[in-house]
Amino acid sequence: MTQLRCAGFWTPSDTAIATDAASIAAIAQRVREPVHVVQSHDGHVGLATGGQIHAGQIAGSLPLLGTLPPLYPEWLGDRTFNEVHGVRFSYVAGEMANGIATTAMVIAMARAEMLGFFGAAGLSFQRVESAVTECLTALGPKAPWGVNLIHSPNESALEERVARMLVEREVPLVSCSAFMGLTPAVVYASAAGLRVNSQGNIERPRGIFAKISRPEVASRFIAPAPDDMLQALVSRGWLTQEEAQLASRVSVAEDITVESDSGGHTDNRPLNALFPAILSVRDALVAKHGLTRPVRVGAAGGLGTPSAIAAAFSLGAAYVVTGSVNQCAVEAGLSPLAKSLLAKADVADVIMAPAADMFELGVDVQVLRRGTMFGVRAQKLYEIYSTHESMESIAPDVRAKLERDLFRQPLDAVWEETRAFWGRRDQEELNKALREPKHKMALTFRWYLGMASRWAIDGEPSRAADYQVWCGPAMGAFNRWVEGSYLAPQENRTVVQIALNLLEGAAVVTRAQQLRVYGAPVGSEAFGYVPRALD
Repeated sequence: MTQLRCAGFWTPSDTAIATDAASIAAIAQRVREPVHVVQSHDGHVGLATGGQIHAGQIAGSLPLLGTLPPLYPEWLGDRTFNEVHGVRFSYVAGEMANGIATTAMVIAMARAEMLGFFGAAGLSFQRVESAVTECLTALGPKAPWGVNLIHSPNESALEERVARMLVEREVPLVSCSAFMGLTPAVVYASAAGLRVNSQGNIERPRGIFAKISRPEVASRFIAPAPDDMLQALVSRGWLTQEEAQLASRVSVAEDITVESDSGGHTDNRPLNALFPAILSVRDALVAKHGLTRPVRVGAAGGLGTPSAIAAAFSLGAAYVVTGSVNQCAVEAGLSPLAKSLLAKADVADVIMAPAADMFELGVDVQVLRRGTMFGVRAQKLYEIYSTHESMESIAPDVRAKLERDLFRQPLDAVWEETRAFWGRRDQEELNKALREPKHKMALTFRWYLGMASRWAIDGEPSRAADYQVWCGPAMGAFNRWVEGSYLAPQENRTVVQIALNLLEGAAVVTRAQQLRVYGAPVGSEAFGYVPRALD
């Protein structure tokens, strides 16, 4: 028998030592209890609970190799995230666009002491303002909730108008996404209302999150805002000189969400390669600028199972953000038919397709492939756009196929709908289209991209083959995990139950890995967690 180096001795009470795979897995599930790694009389390493710990050996005692204290899902992540944002868990339900991340979802998360962002991208100003009113009425300005501020390169006036409204209405948290650099709207949302408290510390009236997928973009949000942008906002009357001065001493955003292989806008980067790079950027910029307020780095993309959540936290994530899996939640603003397509998805059932909001820039989004032709049809549409200067230059047979299969009406009729829409929303965009035939073609083609998302949200049955459903591989992983469990039926998939089960499972996976590191013979069974009803 090999005598392992021990940390003390353990005397059993009325519980046996677990040495077989099933018993070890059962103990690993009990994360809220301390667990002891001990060596039995026959030399096997096993797990035990209860009993007594002794510094020296006494009759009947066994060598104690190590003891793990209780582990709670609330302890995963960075505690400062919980303290700053007033939440119980370091978990965020992300801002799925077009209101798919609904106010109901945001309210449910806040009431469960978690954080959710309303999906404002793609919505009119009036719709976003209405959602803010609803959340303020239900939760107030101090609860943990927020709204997305999406980068709108073709509608900068709308971007700025939304930012000003979020500040004026005292929305507590703002998540900036799809930005490739800083804009006046972002800097204003970050700097407006900065003040110094009685202790001489800078206080922020709202928290700013930045969802990024590239180190160079992360650096712009981690560093203080550039002086020229701050002074430009002072000149416009948007900031006071004092706010601008304080903004030069703090980072633009203090919660940096590293977005890896996600649904929607994504660079498809693997989290385990991207996350450490962003941590290095954060550490270097904090030192360079002498930032005294903490800048947290969270993880998003590909997080659809407990193992993925645990892996993100093990990389050092201060918090995690889920997206694709929440689209199948009860509260999600997606039609039952679209949710049923998501429920059948596997990890490879995704495809990249042109983004409606950045169509002319050639930016793609990740969408569901199984059950819908949208991805292939949208790619063909961009191919036609990129090789033609106007709709009139499209060959008659190609045009006829587009009108028959995608638009189901003449392109001229689509343009008239598009013209009326932009006349109401942004006259400058319309004027540009009237001047530039290629831009006119882009806006007309974007009609299909925008409507494809709307058809999925509304559940238009005649357009099921054209549903645009933003989706990453996390959805397929989630489906495999929940198969045959409590979360398999759609009616049980509330956003809170999804969150609680992912976190509970992540705690189990973390505990199993800890036990394995301590030398316990932990098999694969210990890393499995079956979803159940939690509160």
